[in-house]
Amino acid sequence: MEIDVLRDLLDGRWADLRRRSRDLLGTLEPPPVLDLDAQRALVFEQLRLLAEGGHPLTGFPKAYGGHDDVGGSVVAFEVLGFGDLSLMVKAGVQWGLFGGAVQALGTRVHHDRYLPSIMNLDLPGCFAMTETGHGSDVQHLRTTATYDPDTEEFVVHTPDPGARKDYIGNAARDGRMAVVFAQLVSGDEEHGVHALLVPLRDEDGQALPGVSIEDCGHKAGLNGVDNGRLTFDHVRVPREALLDRYGSVAADGTYSSPIDGVGRRFFTMLGTLVRGRISVAGGAGSATKKALALAVRYGETRKQFTRPDGEEVVVLDYLAHQRRLLPALAHSYALHFAQEELVSALHDLGDDDRAQRELESRAAGLKAVATWHATATIQTCREACGGAGYLAENLLPQIKADTDVFTTFEGDNTVLLQLVAKGLLTSYRDHVGDLDTLGMARFVADQFVGAVIERTAARSIIARLVSGSDDGLLERGWQVRQFEFRETHVLEGLARRLRRAGDGEQDPFETFNNAQDHVLHAARAHIDRVVLEAFVAAVDRCPDPETSALLDQVCDLYALSVIEADRAWFLEHGRLTAARSKDVSRTVNDLCRQLRPHARALVDAFAIPESWLAAPITR
Repeated sequence: MEIDVLRDLLDGRWADLRRRSRDLLGTLEPPPVLDLDAQRALVFEQLRLLAEGGHPLTGFPKAYGGHDDVGGSVVAFEVLGFGDLSLMVKAGVQWGLFGGAVQALGTRVHHDRYLPSIMNLDLPGCFAMTETGHGSDVQHLRTTATYDPDTEEFVVHTPDPGARKDYIGNAARDGRMAVVFAQLVSGDEEHGVHALLVPLRDEDGQALPGVSIEDCGHKAGLNGVDNGRLTFDHVRVPREALLDRYGSVAADGTYSSPIDGVGRRFFTMLGTLVRGRISVAGGAGSATKKALALAVRYGETRKQFTRPDGEEVVVLDYLAHQRRLLPALAHSYALHFAQEELVSALHDLGDDDRAQRELESRAAGLKAVATWHATATIQTCREACGGAGYLAENLLPQIKADTDVFTTFEGDNTVLLQLVAKGLLTSYRDHVGDLDTLGMARFVADQFVGAVIERTAARSIIARLVSGSDDGLLERGWQVRQFEFRETHVLEGLARRLRRAGDGEQDPFETFNNAQDHVLHAARAHIDRVVLEAFVAAVDRCPDPETSALLDQVCDLYALSVIEADRAWFLEHGRLTAARSKDVSRTVNDLCRQLRPHARALVDAFAIPESWLAAPITR
């Protein structure tokens, strides 16, 4: 197998951009151990180097010197995940969240005035959404922006401690302006959450009147990112500060919007910011690949115990060690190809509302699965390197600490899977309205919603595989049928469960709350099937037979390890017998042994710049 072929397949649609981004990352020096202030200063300095190297240009409009490449901007962000994750997150805050919000929610006047200075880093900014009392529940944020027609200004105010903007990246040190999400009030009428541009600091870096800034201080990881807390005491900003693509206020206070309904307007606005969630999934994937590369390299050199002939054994030759790393590696490959499909869907997205909803649902699910995979796999890699993996010089402790928060920012994973399940059950009605958990329970109680399998890009390939396969464990058609059956059965069972509870006039909140386990299982089963189909499509388009055969085995390992992890369910529902369940585990063992000689090639194909793998355990 040629590693170059595998690398080209992984690089995919944005191959040239991935290579340029890796080259740019390779020019940066891995950070030494620094105190908090020095680490933040270094990250900001390297952020300027990224700006000078053209990193932020990818996703911004050509009219301002960018490349109008939305998918490419996500890919460029992903590549930063091979390096310092503080730098990746800092870049994401500046150009993805702050700049992305101005681009997506603002209009031409905002673009002309702010985008050039955001792109070149002359205007460092923040994305101030999360509040101390409201994290995932964005629709009920308590910060207010009340319009004063006498002065044609908005008064931005923090009414209580729970409304403080919390954990805001760039706020503690560098941010000079924030996109602040607040409840818009005009003419004594509330119009829901909107975004406004609020200056934070003057040219000398001092907080402006009415703006209070606190430093979140040391965190478990990502200490190069200056997270802070923002409080506003009747801060006045001009009417033009409102990012008014989806809602505007006239000089006299009259509110207007191209979208009817507070709920629908809110979900439309958040939908434009889905790129951030997709980016987090990609960044988590890159960090996981880096951890796997370190652990596999160490596993190929570290020797422990002897054979009968006295020869010491490298630890990756032990099945137990293979079992720890190789299924995780297979999952990383599967998630990579699913992420690639998701980025392409984002890039090609038009004005189709249904496609937008499907994108948002898939982005939520993949973000949850990818970041949970990162947390579990990076810990496994740390353990697989023994005491050496605990040393800071071997990079794994920092990767572990830096990625831990990924499961809760850009959406708490448990909440995100509930969103996936809600989309599967209800689709959205013509008018989204306020379809929260209570509304969903009422809707499902009134109308049975059967499971409709939405095909991925691999639908024609899947149809061929399913129709022409027998029941062998290594038959791709059999594997796909198991994933499809589980998704359909769990989803239909959930719909029936909610319907029965609704027919019994149970409290809607209790109806949904009592089914939380079922809800999460339905969402996870759906995402697992989506990921498998993305992997199948990637194997199918591989141009080299030898590489394709290897990927086929990696795909088998992914599919069977998922089935093995949930085999209690498959046993309970008659899809596996006890004997066949044991065969699944034996086959996973066999696949690990077969893939062991290819482990190094599989991680080398990630093409991580060597300077960012420079750990003593890899030498």
